[in-house]
Amino acid sequence: MSKKIAVLLSGCGVFDGSEIHEAVITLLRLSGRGAQAQCFAPNIAQTEVINHLTGQPMAQSRNVLEESARIARGDIKGLNEANSSTLDALIVPGGFGAAKNLSSFASAGADMQVQADVLAFAQSFAKAGKPIGLICISPTLAAAIYGKDVICTIGNDENTAAALEKMGAKHQPCPVGDIVYDAQHNLVSTPAYMLANSISEAAEGINKLVDKVLELAGHRQ
Repeated sequence: MSKKIAVLLSGCGVFDGSEIHEAVITLLRLSGRGAQAQCFAPNIAQTEVINHLTGQPMAQSRNVLEESARIARGDIKGLNEANSSTLDALIVPGGFGAAKNLSSFASAGADMQVQADVLAFAQSFAKAGKPIGLICISPTLAAAIYGKDVICTIGNDENTAAALEKMGAKHQPCPVGDIVYDAQHNLVSTPAYMLANSISEAAEGINKLVDKVLELAGHRQ
C-alpha cells in the first residue's frame, strides 16, 4: 500500500535553507519507491539570506515557505495546514536551514530552541510512533523531539556530536553511505553532506534512510 510521507523543508540552498541535493534525492527515492511525498515548510522569515556564489550574507528578507516552494515546484503546504494523522512518516533533509530556520542550533548550539510549529509537527509523529528520518545536520533536532537517550548520527564531527550529547542524545558515528536506526524511537538518521564529497555519496545513505522509513511505515510498492 502506498504511503504518504511528509518532507519538511527549510528554504532553498545549503547555506540558508534546505540542502537541495538532499531534498531532491529524498523526493526522487520516494517517487521511485511508489510513495507519495507531501512537502511542508514553516511560513516564517529566514534567519538570514546567503549569497551562494560568495558565501556572504545579503541584505535581503526571504520567506522559508516561499523559498522551499522552489524545490517542491510549488507543490507545498505551510505547517499550519499540516495534519500528521493523514501522514505516515516524516523526513527532514539537512542544510543550514535546519539549524537556522527550523531551529537556532547554528547560533545557540546545545542551547538551541526548535521553532514552535516545527517541534509540534515532529512530536506529533513521535507520539504516534510513526517513523522519522533525519538527514545531515537535522539530527540536531532529535533530542528536542524525543527527549534524552535518543540515538542518532551526524557522521563523525566531534563538535556537533558533543552538542548532541549535551542536549541528551546519544551520538553514534556512522559512515556516509549508511544509516543509524533507533528502534525504540522509530528514528532513522544518516550523515549525507556532513561527510559526503559528492552527490552520489550523499545519495547512498539517503536512499537507505528513505527505504528504512518506508519499511517502518509499512509501505508496499
